[in-house]
Amino acid sequence: MKLYFKLFITFLKIGAFTFGGGYAMIPLITRETVLHHRWIDDSDILDIIAIAESTPGPIAVNAATFVGYKIAGFGGAFFSTLGVILPSFVIIYIISFILNLFQSMKPVQYAFCGIRAGVLALLIKALVSMYRQCPKSLMSYILMGLAFAASALLGVNVLLIILACALIGIISAFFAKNKEDKKS
Repeated sequence: MKLYFKLFITFLKIGAFTFGGGYAMIPLITRETVLHHRWIDDSDILDIIAIAESTPGPIAVNAATFVGYKIAGFGGAFFSTLGVILPSFVIIYIISFILNLFQSMKPVQYAFCGIRAGVLALLIKALVSMYRQCPKSLMSYILMGLAFAASALLGVNVLLIILACALIGIISAFFAKNKEDKKS
C-alpha cells in the first residue's frame, strides 16, 4: 500500500505541475521515475514512451499506467493513472466555470502566451532526450525525416505515421535478424 501511495503522489505532482500535455510531462516522468525514485532505468522509459505513443489515449496517462504496472502491477497502474489525471480533471472542472469571466483580460491572455512558450521548451527537451536514447543508423535518420515530412509538410494523420514506422521497424528488424542468422 505504501508503494501505491508513493506512485499516486509522484504522478499527482507530475500531473499538477506540468502544463502542455503528455509530451511536456515526459521530462518530469523521467526525472521522477528514473533519477529520483530509481524505479526504472533509461532504456525502460524509452520503451514505455514508445508504447505510450502508439496506444490509444493521452501519452501521459498511458506512460503513467505503464510505469505503474511495471513497478507494482494492476494496483500500481491504477494509482499512477489516477494520480496523473486527477489534477487535470479538478483544474479543468474549476476553470470551466470561471474562464468566461476572465478570458478577455489582457493579463490572462499574456499568461497563456508565456505558458505556451514554456511548453515548447519542454517539448524540445523531450525531443532531444529521446533522440539521444534512440539508436543511430541510416534507417533511423531516414525514417525520422520521412515521418517529420509526412506530419509537418503533408498533414498525414499521426496515427498512420506511427503505424507505418512500427511496421518499418518490425520489417527492418526481421531482415537484420535473418542477415545475422545467415552469417552464423
